[in-house]
Amino acid sequence: MVKTKIKRLQQILSDMGSVLIAFSGGIDSTFLLKAALDTLGREKVLAVTASSETYPAEELKYAESLAQSLDAKHISIFTEELKDENFVNNPPDRCYYCKIELFGKLLAIAENNNLAFVADGANADDLGDFRPGLKAGRELGVRSPLQEAGLSKEEIRIMAREKGLPNWNKPSMPCLSSRFPYGQAITTGKLQQVEEAERFLRSLGFEQLRVRHHGDIARIEVPSGMIEKVAALPLREQVAAKLKALGFNYITLDLKGFRSGSMNEVLPKEIING
Repeated sequence: MVKTKIKRLQQILSDMGSVLIAFSGGIDSTFLLKAALDTLGREKVLAVTASSETYPAEELKYAESLAQSLDAKHISIFTEELKDENFVNNPPDRCYYCKIELFGKLLAIAENNNLAFVADGANADDLGDFRPGLKAGRELGVRSPLQEAGLSKEEIRIMAREKGLPNWNKPSMPCLSSRFPYGQAITTGKLQQVEEAERFLRSLGFEQLRVRHHGDIARIEVPSGMIEKVAALPLREQVAAKLKALGFNYITLDLKGFRSGSMNEVLPKEIING
């Protein structure tokens, strides 16, 4: 079944002829980049990583290193979603405005480099999630080859491991703006607070985590099996002291544990279902 999907992916890429890939360094865009390089060859593929205040600096360095290891042509650009009030005001469809900014720039780069398509790493699982950014991609003609081939996240990880991709089990890292409740304005300072807080927790050995920004409250999400570790002394005091130093007055630990997209839990069903 998976092999059939891989053949479908290869055919999709072959039919595209040439492609610019929105490359974040996550497993989906990495697997897509590898498949495109294998199918089309290096000269027909360009990986582009978008950097901004919403993208952790260490993730940019990782993406650049990973693209180099794959011998892919790669460039980094800077996107300016924080200049768009529609994004800054953080409505439920915030990601739509972010992707409009990103894909608009990528389409211009693709045209300047005579590349036929722009593609992102959206997979089949994303169809069942609240993803306003997908709408922006569809409107602008951006392709999602992994999704078109019907590949799920789990299948991508399995195949990535077989291909020896180093990030096959790397936790997902959505942009930092996903750490804010809808309606709370997104600023550079708040983004830096979240980035520093999460970097500190990762330095303590927590790989999958989120620090949700609720004004003067930091809500920490770690996998349920790691909650006791965070809550135990002396680590609890270390975490509290660091996050207070970053400007949070209250430090909380979410007892439900880590879950991707937890900010969507408050959205009405009619918004999620479109």
